[in-house]
Amino acid sequence: MKPIPKPIRVLIVDDSAVVRKALADALAQDPEIEVVGTASDPYVAREKILELRPDVLTLDLEMPRMDGLTFLRILRQHYPLPVVVVSSLTPSGSQAALAALEAGAVDVLGKPTSAWSIGNLTPQLIPRIKAAATARMPTHRKGPQAQGGQPLLKSANFSRHPWQVILIGASTGGTEAIREVLTCLPSGLPPILIVQHIPPVFSKAFADRLGQSCTFQVREASHGEPLQPNLALIAPGDYHMRLVWAGGQLRVHLSQDPPLHHTRPAVDHLFQSAATTVGRYAVAVLLTGMGNDGAEGMRAIKRAGGYNIAQDEQTCVVFGMPRAAIAAGVVDQILPLHQIPEGIMRALSQNRSIAPNSGSLPAASMGSSKTNANP
Repeated sequence: MKPIPKPIRVLIVDDSAVVRKALADALAQDPEIEVVGTASDPYVAREKILELRPDVLTLDLEMPRMDGLTFLRILRQHYPLPVVVVSSLTPSGSQAALAALEAGAVDVLGKPTSAWSIGNLTPQLIPRIKAAATARMPTHRKGPQAQGGQPLLKSANFSRHPWQVILIGASTGGTEAIREVLTCLPSGLPPILIVQHIPPVFSKAFADRLGQSCTFQVREASHGEPLQPNLALIAPGDYHMRLVWAGGQLRVHLSQDPPLHHTRPAVDHLFQSAATTVGRYAVAVLLTGMGNDGAEGMRAIKRAGGYNIAQDEQTCVVFGMPRAAIAAGVVDQILPLHQIPEGIMRALSQNRSIAPNSGSLPAASMGSSKTNANP
C-alpha cells in the first residue's frame, strides 16, 4: 500500500477573526489540507511559524502593527515560505499585491467585499494552496534582466507579417515571469495578447505597472479593440479573451462565458481562437502555472502550423501548465525563462517569411465580420 500523503499545513494570517474562521472553514473542506493555526498580525504569525512549521501561509496585506508586505519581505529573508496573499484588491490594494508578488508571494486572491462571503473563494483558494505547497521558491533570479527600462534584445528590425501575433499564457508565478519576458523584448513587435489567471481590478494594475517598464504600450484589453503592433493587451480579470476577425481587422473579443479549467480568463480560449484566426502566424508561449490550461490551445496552434514555446521545469514556480503541453507533444521548444524572449524573436523571424498566398487560413478566421457578444 502507498503511504497516505501528509496534509498541507496552512497558517492563516488576517486581522479579522471572521475572515480567519471563514478561510479555515473553506480549507477544512479538503482532506489534503490542515489549518494548523491562525494569527491576527505578523508578530503573532512569527511565533506561530516557528512553533508550527506550516507548509503554506495565507496573508492579508492590511493589518495593524505591521503590514503584510513588510512582513513578507522579512519572511523571505529569514524563513522562505510559500505565501498566498488573500487581500482586498482595490486599486491601491492591487498595487500592494503586485509589490507582494515582486517580493516573493506565490499567488494573489481578491478578498470578497463581505467577510461572510469568503466561502465563495473555496474553488479558487484550495487549488492555489495546493499549488503553493509544491512551488519552487527561487532565492535569486537566473539569467539577464532588463535594466532601466531598456530591453536586452535589439529592436525588431525585420519585416513583419500583418497576421503575426504573440500569445502568452500563465498562472501561478506568472505575473513575475511575464514581466521578465516583456521587459527583455524590444519595440517594433507584432501585437501581444496575454492571459494571466488573475482577479478583477488586479489585471488593470498589472497592465499599468508593466507599461511603465516596457518599451511598448501595455494595457488592459477592451472589448472590440483592434490589434496593433507595439501593443500588449492583458485579459481583464473575470473575462475570457479571444481573437476574432471583425470589420476586416483582428480584434479582441471579451466574454463572461462559463469558466474553463475553473478559471476566467482561460488560456485555452485565447490560443484556440488564434489557431482559427491567424493559424501559422501565431507564436504561443506557456509559462509557469498550475493545472493544464493552455495545452489544448497549443494543440490547435500546432495543427494550424503555428509555433509553441514552453517554460522549462527548473525556472517555473509551478510546472503544471507547461508540463501538460509538453506531455501532449505539442511544444516546439522548451526554454528556461530568461531565454524565452530570444525564442520568441527567432520564431517571429522564421514565420514572417511565409507569404500570404502560400496557404489559406481556416475558414472560420475569415467568416463573420461582426462580433455578436459583449462583455
